[in-house]
Amino acid sequence: MALIRERDGRRLHVKSKLMGQSLISRSFIKEFKVAPQLRLFPDVTVVKIGGQSICDRGIKALPGIVKEIGANKQEHKMLVTTGGGTRSRHIYAIGLELGMPTGIIAKFGSSVSEQNALLVSTLLSPWGGIKIGHDEIMKLPTYYAQDCIPVMHGMPPYDYFAIPAAGWRIPVHRTDVGTVILADLIGARNCILVKDEKGLYTEDPKKRNDAAFIPEISAAELLKRDFDDLIIERPCLEILQYSEVIDKIQIVNGLEEGNLTKALKGEPVGTIIYKK
Repeated sequence: MALIRERDGRRLHVKSKLMGQSLISRSFIKEFKVAPQLRLFPDVTVVKIGGQSICDRGIKALPGIVKEIGANKQEHKMLVTTGGGTRSRHIYAIGLELGMPTGIIAKFGSSVSEQNALLVSTLLSPWGGIKIGHDEIMKLPTYYAQDCIPVMHGMPPYDYFAIPAAGWRIPVHRTDVGTVILADLIGARNCILVKDEKGLYTEDPKKRNDAAFIPEISAAELLKRDFDDLIIERPCLEILQYSEVIDKIQIVNGLEEGNLTKALKGEPVGTIIYKK
C-alpha cells in the first residue's frame, strides 16, 4: 500500500484518487469520473403498501392487496415495504406536544412501520412472506431462492439521526422516502407505491372535488409546480432526479383490484412520475 506524505511533512495519505480531497468541493465532485452504478437486483420490483391508505383499513383493503401480491409471485420478484399510517401520526402528535426532537419522533414512526411489516408478512405467509430487516438486504438472493416474498418496514434507518426540517420536527424522510431509497440502492426494475387514490392530483381529491388527475409528470415539473399537498413525500422527487438506476415511480390505487398487477406488468395505470 503506497503512502504519500504531504509537502509540509505532517500527514500521510494512502495513495488514491481521493487522497487529500475534502469530498465537499463542487468542482472536484463534478470533475471526478466514477463508474456507472451497479444494479444489484434489476429484476426486483419494490412495492410499498401504504400505512394509512391500506394497512389501517384492515380487512376492507389489506387482504385483497396481499392476495394480489401472492398471485403475482411466480411472474414477478417483489420486495415489499410498509408505511406507518394513522398510528404513526398519533405518536407523532404526542411527541410534538411533549417537545421530542426529530430523531426520537423518527424512531416512533419506524416502530409503527415495522409493526405493519410484521402484519403484512404474516398475512403473506401462505405465499412465503417473511419479515426482514434493513441489514438483510444482501440476503435477498437467498430469500428468493427459497421462494420467499421479503417484507421490510419502509422507514429509512436514520432514527436518532433524522435530519431536522425548517420549522417542523416530524421527519421529512419517512416511508415513501425509505422505499425510493431502497429501490435506488438495489437498482430495482420498478418502484410502485400502493395508495388509496388513483394517483397524483393537483389538490387532495378527498378535500377538493375540482382536483385534476395527473396521469404522468416529470419530477422536475412536479417540483416546479410546488403543489400545497402531494400524495408522495417531496424528498422522493429529488431522490428520483439524482438516481442513476431508477427512472420512474408509479402510484396506484390498491383499493381497485388488478391495479397492482397492471403496474407490475409495466402498464400505465395510476400516475407515473418520471425522472425526466
